[in-house]
Amino acid sequence: VASSLAAPAVPALVMARGHKIDEVPEIPLVMDTSIESAKKTSAAKDILASVGALADVEKAADSKKIRAGKGKARNRRYVLRRGPLVIYKSNDGVEQAFRNLPGVELCCVDRLNLLQLAPGGHMGRFCIWSQSALDSLNEIYGSEGKSIPEDLMANADLARIINSDEVQSVLNPAKRANKRYLRKKNPIKSLKALAKLDPYAAAARESEQRAEAARKGNKAATLAKKRAAAKSKKQFKAAGKAFYEQVSKQGDVCEDGFNIGA
Repeated sequence: VASSLAAPAVPALVMARGHKIDEVPEIPLVMDTSIESAKKTSAAKDILASVGALADVEKAADSKKIRAGKGKARNRRYVLRRGPLVIYKSNDGVEQAFRNLPGVELCCVDRLNLLQLAPGGHMGRFCIWSQSALDSLNEIYGSEGKSIPEDLMANADLARIINSDEVQSVLNPAKRANKRYLRKKNPIKSLKALAKLDPYAAAARESEQRAEAARKGNKAATLAKKRAAAKSKKQFKAAGKAFYEQVSKQGDVCEDGFNIGA
């Protein structure tokens, strides 16, 4: 809340929120306590026009439009931008005078509302103070009131602090030679890592690898032997077919007539 009260004193932040303060004589705008006794909306408009704040009210009134979405069917049909916030000490009719102006909101200084001071989380709302409301801030944030946030650091230049002679003189020297650690090897893939954990398993795997290498070396000779045996069998295949055809040939029983036994 303290930051939201301080932000309206910066014209750049107020203009960044879209408020029309070109004709306003000062920021923050502090007016006489007599505005708290205004009871008519016409009198409120004359007060705002006299200090150049009516342009911000007209901007809020021109921004009124129908809400997008289903909210317009739920008693929230129109939306408009925020106008100035009037902060008062005592309500002597000021709420009745300013409440009908579009975009204008009122707030008692004893009940400051963060949602009104920084709508949407954006600080810098155009605030119109009465003199009595501004004076009461000394009581609210005085020695017996609320505490104002203080700076945690007198110098925010952190790089300058770290590189200063006072800090560098008490720091330990930089460690240049960092200790390098060997890469951990997987015993499932590395035979040397397995030998450290289980020498017997490493010896068994090594013998298995030697046997596999021997099988791969004899594979070519074994295939050549099998192919030579198959080739030697093929050379007798033609003679075997001819013999089978001759044996399977059926003779004619009536070739010599019916002279059986002749």
